Amino acid sequence: MKIVTGTEMQTLDRRTITEAHVPGTVLMERAGEGIVRYLEEHCGPVRGKTITILCGKGNNGGDGLVVARLLHRRHARIHVVLLTPITDLSRDAATMYRRLVRVAGKTAIVRFRSAAQAQALLASSDILVDALLGTGLSSLVTGAYREAIELINNAGKPVIAVDIPSGLHADTGAVLGSAIHATLTIACGLPKLGLYVGAGIDQAGVIRVVDIGIPPAYMDAIESQTLLLTSDSAFQSLPERLPSSHKGTFGHAGIIAGSVGKTGAAALAARAALRVGAGLVTVATPSSVNDVLEAKLLEAMTMSMPETKARTLARSGLDRVVAFIQARTAIAIGPGLSTHPETVELVQSMMKHLDRPSVLDADALNALAGRASLLTECKTPPILTPHPGEMARLEVDATTQSVNADRIGTARRFARERGVFVVLKGARTVIARPDGLVAICPTGNPGMATAGTGDVLTGMIVGLLAQRIPAWEAACAATYFHGLAGDLASRHLGQPGMLAGDLIAQIPYALQRTTTA
Repeated sequence: MKIVTGTEMQTLDRRTITEAHVPGTVLMERAGEGIVRYLEEHCGPVRGKTITILCGKGNNGGDGLVVARLLHRRHARIHVVLLTPITDLSRDAATMYRRLVRVAGKTAIVRFRSAAQAQALLASSDILVDALLGTGLSSLVTGAYREAIELINNAGKPVIAVDIPSGLHADTGAVLGSAIHATLTIACGLPKLGLYVGAGIDQAGVIRVVDIGIPPAYMDAIESQTLLLTSDSAFQSLPERLPSSHKGTFGHAGIIAGSVGKTGAAALAARAALRVGAGLVTVATPSSVNDVLEAKLLEAMTMSMPETKARTLARSGLDRVVAFIQARTAIAIGPGLSTHPETVELVQSMMKHLDRPSVLDADALNALAGRASLLTECKTPPILTPHPGEMARLEVDATTQSVNADRIGTARRFARERGVFVVLKGARTVIARPDGLVAICPTGNPGMATAGTGDVLTGMIVGLLAQRIPAWEAACAATYFHGLAGDLASRHLGQPGMLAGDLIAQIPYALQRTTTA
């Protein structure tokens, strides 16, 4: 699914109205129906609940007026707060105002007069609907609108934002003075970029998208290079598991990982690769920690490799490592390797031998800090999975702050310049490919901000690569299911106490089509 800017969405709306001859009021009706459907899905049946809908003068407010009418028909007790005189409503919003008055009467609608008046109304409500400001906002929010936003945020009620939280820039996710902190945002037509970047990540809450009937040909014509990963695309990437399959059918993943004190990273990656469906997994690790790793793994195999005195992989073991690579379907390098100088040299020497699908993570990325040009020696473009700090070390003159300030641009630029696939981890993980296409992952939660979850992702990616899924599809699907496994773990355990192993336990459930993000 494409992610669009505010201008791109306005173009789609305009084409639909003028070229496809779909009236704006019809688009509003469709939006309202979808919003109410997702509102009930998230908050439960509305019958008997008191719901206050705050509406501005534009089409966003018009959507809110449709929502109010549909909620009234579902026997909710509705209150509509208008922040503008009726005469200032847009043409379509005025039409929706009249339709609402016909079914609910004028007493259901009040003008925003004062903070005290609105505060009492919000306090008596079960749910609040934000339909104040839409995607056209480009200046700071002031006056009554800012006052209303702050009242909503301080009310302590579930807040449903129509299309985008009011006060949020549709393209950058910047807060324009003050912005709604939504529980649920229901985007109309296509999701807006600002929901997935900057402050939008925290302001938007759960995001759902309503199909309002924009013709597919018009959406295809939008030259957006940013996609939103979906459940359908993730499942379509998974291989068919025929009755005649055997473990060889699903490939042999090789993982080069571990050092003294860091065998856990290798074990997590190996278990994740198996859980995502790889037929066989073998971990190459320093000889003196091999027994420790074997004790942690029942279903995966291990292979001892020459080591340094510090019990990390030794440069002298290059030939054996190369033979290990050549005997595997796909390779992962990095979890728990350490940054010992000899191990760094070994990793750097491996690059020219990577002639099969691979994923580079953690200390493999640290070994390439200042030497990212070595990536051009890889015969098959690898997948890199940096967190922002690792990304900053790979980029020239970058910092963690500069990476986080432009996550999409950073990932896209590096993927293009180095001819690799990049999975830039973090809130709303960004996946970029060499031609500049970028995807954003909607799954995942703060409970995953704990040691080892990156190793799980590495294992899932190499597990899918071993099943001969192409690099782009493997990176996207693994990231989506990794986040979904984290969301499932969060439902069962809550976020503060989650461990990386909890994600691995949920992978089989994430891979079931009955599960939703």
